[in-house]
Amino acid sequence: MPKRTRNTPKLDTVQNARRVFLEATETVELTVVQQVMRQMGAKGGKIGGKRRLETMTDEQRKRSARKAAKARWAKAKNGQ
Repeated sequence: MPKRTRNTPKLDTVQNARRVFLEATETVELTVVQQVMRQMGAKGGKIGGKRRLETMTDEQRKRSARKAAKARWAKAKNGQ
């Protein structure tokens, strides 16, 4: 039985990288529901930070800032 042949030519490294890039950057059409949910999420994120800042006490803000700084330093130490 004869071997099967490829209909498409084999891509070299650069051509393959270009193909992967084009697939990764192609635009995806969102449904109406997805668009609405995206807008709601963006709006809530903008409001949430300000509201959280207003409702937190000074001590809570300090605690949150220390926790964030420790997380950043831990990430920096693991990266080296």
